[in-house]
Amino acid sequence: MNTFQLSWKNLRYKPLSTLLILVLFSLGVGLISLLLLVENQLRENFEKNLAGVNLVVGAKGSPLQLILSSMYHIDAPTGNINLKEARPFLNPKHPFIDQAIPISLGDNHKGYRLVGTSQDILKLYKAQVASGKVWERNFEVNIGASVAKELNMKIGDEFKSSHGFVDEVDMKHDHTQAFKVVGILAPTGSVIDQLLLTTTQSFWLVHEHGEEEHQEDEGEEDHEHEADHDHDADKGHSDEDHDHEKDKHSEHEHDDHDHEDGEHEHHDHEEHDHEGDEHHHEAALNAIPKPLFEENDSAEITSLLIKFKALNFQTLNMQRNINENTDLQAATPAIEIARLYTLMGTGEQVLRLLAAVIIFVAGLSIFISLYSSLKERKYELALMRVMGAAQTKLFFLLITEGLLLALMGFVIGTILSHLGMQLLASFMKDTYRYSFTAFQFLPQEWFLLIGGLLFGFIAAVIPAVQASRTDISETLTQG
Repeated sequence: MNTFQLSWKNLRYKPLSTLLILVLFSLGVGLISLLLLVENQLRENFEKNLAGVNLVVGAKGSPLQLILSSMYHIDAPTGNINLKEARPFLNPKHPFIDQAIPISLGDNHKGYRLVGTSQDILKLYKAQVASGKVWERNFEVNIGASVAKELNMKIGDEFKSSHGFVDEVDMKHDHTQAFKVVGILAPTGSVIDQLLLTTTQSFWLVHEHGEEEHQEDEGEEDHEHEADHDHDADKGHSDEDHDHEKDKHSEHEHDDHDHEDGEHEHHDHEEHDHEGDEHHHEAALNAIPKPLFEENDSAEITSLLIKFKALNFQTLNMQRNINENTDLQAATPAIEIARLYTLMGTGEQVLRLLAAVIIFVAGLSIFISLYSSLKERKYELALMRVMGAAQTKLFFLLITEGLLLALMGFVIGTILSHLGMQLLASFMKDTYRYSFTAFQFLPQEWFLLIGGLLFGFIAAVIPAVQASRTDISETLTQG
């Protein structure tokens, strides 16, 4: 029987002690491995979605919230800004700005965000159309690869958006024209895979139409209220007034007829104006919108993603100038994400320290288990020496036991961490629409294996040295 078989047999001889060591060791390793997986994939997602954006301009509020909502689409916007304020940045002849991509947020389709923007966003994320074409007209939509896969959408599908960022039936825009899918984007691994892209003007048309209907409903309610009020007042006339009015009816009949004709003409004029507005609205629905730089000052967008032509003194000071001299807010993505890492790092360090303590306790358990078993195994070890086993064999026997415990703890802990990552990935995907995977194995996990084996070796060294120095004659005499 070789050293490995003897070590395995000895571990099986004390199953409860072995199980306790494995549980502790695997928990420590698993926690560290899970932290490495989450940190690595979060960092990959954040860095990939930076997309070379130098500055994000939006409404006053939290700069981190502005970045998360406009670039990562995992938070609510800080508010809207009007085009009058944003127009200088949209100028195609701006001396310092290479790209200024408008972002309009506020609607979703089954939980996936609908974004009003320009076609430049495709270049920003290096996205290409896999099938169909790039959107051009109002209410045409390009959808990300993940959206197409999860919602089983294809070219030609139509849908109506819902207000907000959560899919709720009560928030659906029921009376607007449906959006039509004209293109499906190829997978990029960035946030654009999770979005539905359309023109900014489509956003305005949806919400303008909703406001008009709301105002019409309020007008109809006011009209009905006034009619009821007049009807109640008429009921209060006495019979004498009624007879008096009846006598005068013939006198005013002609005048009333002329008045009705005037009202009829006025009503026809209003209907004509309303039909003209409707015709103008319908014409805008499928139109190719003009550049945002030429739109009305009062129109609103959520934010701008700005990419500089070059980094110099003027561009580096642009954020401070915007924040100090305008009603807008400017935030630098790299700085805010670094700040987010700092906030996350504190909790992460605490969890890593906890995992290290668990592994230390597991190593201590290995040491105590092997050292305490020496007294029971002295006779067995002495017999092995009598049968020709060298001191080195006894030494490596206990070292192998320590390494086996560490190896099994690492394997179980790694499996647990990847299973935990799979559960976490499904949860985070439902919440944030980001893709995480449990089938990613990091180089750091190899270092974790080496560290675990080293810890098992150190825990077994002292018991192994004691075993190799077993006194044969004294042990056999004592029986």
